[in-house]
Order: sequence, then C-alpha cells, then structure tokens
Amino acid sequence: MLEISQLAKSYGDIVALTDATFTVEPERLVGFVGPNGAGKSTTMRSIFGLVAPDHGTISWKGKPAEHASRRQFGYLPEQRGLYPKMKIGDQVSYFAQLKGVSPREAQTKTSTILEMLDLGDRVSDPLEALSHGNQQRVQLAVALVHEPELLILDEPFNGLDPVAVSVLRDVLRQRATEGAAVLFSSHQLDLVEQLCDDVVVIARGEIQATGTVRDVRRSTGTQLAVVEIEHPETDVSDAFAGLAIIDVEHADGRSIARLELQSTSELGAVVAGARNCGQLVSLNYQPPSLTDIFKELVR
Repeated sequence: MLEISQLAKSYGDIVALTDATFTVEPERLVGFVGPNGAGKSTTMRSIFGLVAPDHGTISWKGKPAEHASRRQFGYLPEQRGLYPKMKIGDQVSYFAQLKGVSPREAQTKTSTILEMLDLGDRVSDPLEALSHGNQQRVQLAVALVHEPELLILDEPFNGLDPVAVSVLRDVLRQRATEGAAVLFSSHQLDLVEQLCDDVVVIARGEIQATGTVRDVRRSTGTQLAVVEIEHPETDVSDAFAGLAIIDVEHADGRSIARLELQSTSELGAVVAGARNCGQLVSLNYQPPSLTDIFKELVR
C-alpha cells in the first residue's frame, strides 16, 4: 500500500501542497482529480523522489519509499520522455532492463505488452513514425513492461482516441486485478467515475475529499433530480421556484432541468412543478455525479 502523509511543498511564495494525506491500496484504481495547478503533478513527482517535499512522508508497504522500492514502480509522466529515432521494441526493452529485468526476459515482456497495447506490428518502427496517440501507448508500455506493483500515471488519457481510451482502460483494470495499486490523474471525470474504485479530490494544494467513488458522491447529503418536460407551457425556472435549480437546457421542444434536493420530501414539489409546466417525460433521482461534486469542492 502507498501511504502519503502530511505532504507539503512550496516553491517560494507558491504553496503547491498543504498536508496532503491519502492512500492507494493494491488491487484498487484511484482517480486523482483537481484543477490545473492543484498539486497533482507535484504529489506524483514526490512519490518518485523527483521533488523533495518540505515535510511529510511517503511510504510503500509500511516502509519509507526509497530508491530500491521506486525502481519497481511504474511511472507515466505528464511530459513524455522517449527517444524519437529509436525502434519502439528496442526502446521498451531498454527501459525494462533499466528496471532490473534480464535482456532475454525484457524481450519477452516487451512483446507481450506491445501486443496488449495493439502495437505488436509496429515493434520495428521508430517512435517518430507513430501518431501522437500511439506514442503515448509506447510511453505506457515503458511504465508497464516490468510489471510494477505500483503504477502512477499523470494524465494518461490525454489526446487518445476512443479506441485507445478503451484499450488503456482494459489494461489498467487488468493490472489492478492482478494486484497492482494504480493512481492516475485525469480531467475526464466521467471516465474516473466509471473506471475507478476510489477517488482523491485536490484543490489549492489541499485534499478536499477521499474515499470510494460512491461515498464521495454521497458525501454532500444532497440528491440530484433530472427532470425532462415536453412542450413546457410556462417558464421552467418559475415552475421550480423555491427549489435549488442547477441548470436548465432546452432542445427540440423539451426542457431538461437539474435540481439539487436536500431530501426526498422535495420530490413531490418537483413532480407538481413539472406537471404544472408541461408533460412530465422522465424524472431521474440519484446522488450528484462526480463532476457535480468536483465543481462544488473546488469552487
């Protein structure tokens, strides 16, 4: 288990982290989300010893993370760092050997991971001949080839097409199933909500929420009502006067209102307001989405 405790870092007058504390357990996918400049990359670089925190501890399996243990981690940095003219097969094998894998085993593992990432037919191509998305897959292969027990990925889905996103999702889920602890940052909150077991929300260098995705979604104590009304005859905002309206969308003769409810007792008012406004088509009642929670926490 990775344990981050009271981690703090400042760059002059700029505070990047303030007492950040969270854990990443084996067999768990953890989404690390926050706005730009929130402290995500600083945290990840600190895990690998690339940034020296001002105070706080980083532990792996109950012991301080040191060079020997970090060699077994897998890391995909936000700024990619591969050799453009080197063949991708040689490149992935080379990085595997830097992690202590024997040359023969590195070749076997390289073939396996490139096939898994749908790059088996490009093994002899130089990196610069690949598209941006495929170059990113090679960077991921480098992070995965030595079968790390801890995998840290900084914005791994950036720039990927839907097919590549699906492949990466499957690979990350498989690694977690095989026992790895996985932490990745992403601005694609719908993807985090679908894929992750746990989530850590950070803003202004401080951890705002941590726990399972379900628990974080339920943490506000409010519920989200999504109401669809066909051919509204009055202003939808007036129909729900007295309720907390998040937003209203209009399209093709229908209006969709999103409301924040404090209790189920307000559902009656929602139904009555919708029927007074027009024809009630649907009513969906559920906890706020991770995107809604995120907006509230970082506001």
